[in-house]
Amino acid sequence: MNAATPARAAAPGAARTRALRPRSAAAALALLASLAVVALVAAVAVGAAGIPLREVIAALTGGADDTTRAIVRDLRLPRALLAAMTGGALALAGAVFQALLRNPLAEPYVLGVSGGAAVGAVAAIVLGLAALSPWIVPLAALAGALAAIAIVFRIAAATGRVLDTRVLLLAGVIVGAFFNALILLLLTFAEAESFRSAVFWMMGSLSGASWSAVALLGVYMLPAGVLLLGLARPLNLLAVGEETALHLGVRVERVKLVAYFVASLLVAASVAACGVIGFIGLIIPHALRLAWSSDHRFLLPASLLAGAAFLLVADTAARTLAAPAELPVGVITALIGVPVFVVLLARRRV
Repeated sequence: MNAATPARAAAPGAARTRALRPRSAAAALALLASLAVVALVAAVAVGAAGIPLREVIAALTGGADDTTRAIVRDLRLPRALLAAMTGGALALAGAVFQALLRNPLAEPYVLGVSGGAAVGAVAAIVLGLAALSPWIVPLAALAGALAAIAIVFRIAAATGRVLDTRVLLLAGVIVGAFFNALILLLLTFAEAESFRSAVFWMMGSLSGASWSAVALLGVYMLPAGVLLLGLARPLNLLAVGEETALHLGVRVERVKLVAYFVASLLVAASVAACGVIGFIGLIIPHALRLAWSSDHRFLLPASLLAGAAFLLVADTAARTLAAPAELPVGVITALIGVPVFVVLLARRRV
């Protein structure tokens, strides 16, 4: 009996890794990158005041009038970059969580990160701290998300040395339910304006985008993204089974711990920057897996690019569909994500 046999017996539901040929994978990634670039340009050019592409280019090179330069450089470009980074981060984290849990329907908020972030942000809004500085709410959200991560990992560690994905999942559900109760309690004592602001934040919004927010998210996203992309091969082996991966030289517990922790921090930073934006981390990796490949050497960078393009399109729609008013981008992603999710579920059943 070879080393892979007991792993297959222990994990009969493990997903097979369906790989693309190198040329096909490169072509698919090039296509997704092109879509992301087109979506980025459209996000800068399209809005309540449409700006022709030549004027966008002129504004970026310093040749347009002051008003156009202000719109492009100070408002739309940082917002578009923040949308691309957030969408890519959520989709990448979703792909990692789906690999670790060996469940294609897992999503980035499975460990209660969004609940912790929402408690921090809602508390800051309800207590009136948001008026002190525009950074109070993001910092409070980040602190709440980090607290949620710490609690979930502490619960998992209390059960033993092995990082059991089932324990993590249950701990995330319990912690998320507790934080949701705290959110309702805080909203009960909120005034009308604070209540509206808190609910709007929980639906996700990129209206507070700035160059400083882009820089802060980028400082964390770059090393986190590189680290997660570097785990593609171990994640492929974990998809076959933990025992098989162990026999093939993967330090399973370390890989799981690093992947969980880094992906959770990536989600925490994204939620702190833009609020809770759902369905991206669930739909994008699952759709790419069905359309092309489950090989994480392709799936992880593809999720990053496709998530960026998807949130750019959704945010452009949020800014323009009800102009001059603005819709929460989380509502747009849900309106698109729910029917797509139903189609994917039907296809998975077939």
